[in-house]
Amino acid sequence: MKQRQTIRLTIQSWIFAIIFAGVCYNPAPGLPVTSGQETSPFVAVAEQVLPCVVNISAERRVRLKEPSFFDFGWPFNEFFRELPVPEQNLHSLGSGVIISADGYIVTNNHVVSGYDNIIVKLSDGTEFKGNDVKIVGTDPQTDLAVIKINTSKPLPAIKYADPNSIRVGDWAIAIGNPYGLQGTVTVGVISAKGRSGIPLPEGPSRQDFIQTDAAINPGNSGGPLVNIRGELIGINTALSSPVGANVGIGFAVPVSFVKSVTEQLIAQGRVIRGYLGIRPQEVTDKIRQALKLSEGNGVLISEVLANTPAEKAGLEVGDVIVEVNGKPVKGVDEFRNLIASLKPGTEVVLSVYRNGRRLTKRAVLAEFPEESRAQAPGAGERKKNWLGMEVSDLFADEQKTGGSQAGVKVIAVEKDSPAADAGIQAGDVILKIGDNQIENKSDFDRIASKLAGSKEPLLFYIKRNGQPMFVAIQPDE
Repeated sequence: MKQRQTIRLTIQSWIFAIIFAGVCYNPAPGLPVTSGQETSPFVAVAEQVLPCVVNISAERRVRLKEPSFFDFGWPFNEFFRELPVPEQNLHSLGSGVIISADGYIVTNNHVVSGYDNIIVKLSDGTEFKGNDVKIVGTDPQTDLAVIKINTSKPLPAIKYADPNSIRVGDWAIAIGNPYGLQGTVTVGVISAKGRSGIPLPEGPSRQDFIQTDAAINPGNSGGPLVNIRGELIGINTALSSPVGANVGIGFAVPVSFVKSVTEQLIAQGRVIRGYLGIRPQEVTDKIRQALKLSEGNGVLISEVLANTPAEKAGLEVGDVIVEVNGKPVKGVDEFRNLIASLKPGTEVVLSVYRNGRRLTKRAVLAEFPEESRAQAPGAGERKKNWLGMEVSDLFADEQKTGGSQAGVKVIAVEKDSPAADAGIQAGDVILKIGDNQIENKSDFDRIASKLAGSKEPLLFYIKRNGQPMFVAIQPDE
């Protein structure tokens, strides 16, 4: 009798275990289920995504600064003027992900911008280079870029995830080429969403990062971060580490940015963003108390720029914008991304507090100035930037994280330009040019016009990652 009861209990235990395992194991829809218990669910993800991931390598030649032992001053330097300036090859190594069967690939701007001799290697070893690789467009503000390879056969393309489906705690799988090791898969979770104000050498000013503990190392830049269904949730961009290698904090550009930016780059070669024309700053608890604000949302207007939609709409310094088109504004980053996501010509309804009263203002957005392309009649080409640099004013949050109240930020550097040759990088903050203090972009433009014909080296005082330094730029002869 006891033996029968023991057998019955054992059978019941096994039945319960099987039922429990069936309830707990919920395989991702769309992925094949393997019969072996030893196979992890990440195997199917890797098999699905790896063919969509590419290796990207690039290089460019730069002129080095003349050795300091030749700097004897006039007239002795004249004897060394004809000596050849040494050159060096700079290399870039990163990843990319195929987003369409006809060969469009998304990667990071810092992987390809300013480089030439780009080589794209598919997962099967096929290489594309030279005229078979074209940079379609770049967007320094989000650190994204699109390249196109000339292929005669359809390629496997990744699928986009629904941005609203991304949750903290979900699986996150990073695939790329860390340290040149092609096809490396690492696994973690989404640690946080909406990360911004992260000081990075790549300098993307529009940040809404996904944070993950999936291992991201040098070479992962531009590769995909995917969910358990193998769908793209972000493009791996940077890591935060005191040692330059993974310590469990990596950042990816969210798929909402990726989809919007890549569509515009493919359609028109550039990104067009809405522009209001104010300098917003965070509303701290002390500011809220001083202004006697009852609401917890909003951004404070610290400056209204001249001849902008904000000025035309009657916005004033000291106004607090609490809603845009009925949507509450939680902070500066959210506000900037919201305005930038709207097209120029869009009318926005702004709810603002002024002197304790709530007002409604309407503004028609213009095109963000950094994206405007000044053209000479019939030229059809982008206006050349002084010394090969494109700069912008610092936003309030950038001043806070960069520790500088004045200056302009370098947002792009043209390849083979004097600025590139001198080592100027996107993200650098220019504080002085010679003896001229640079407070804002107006100062920079004025000094640029004044020194446009100079042939002598120009001394720039800059900050890079918060560290001050001098850089000498030799204008083109």
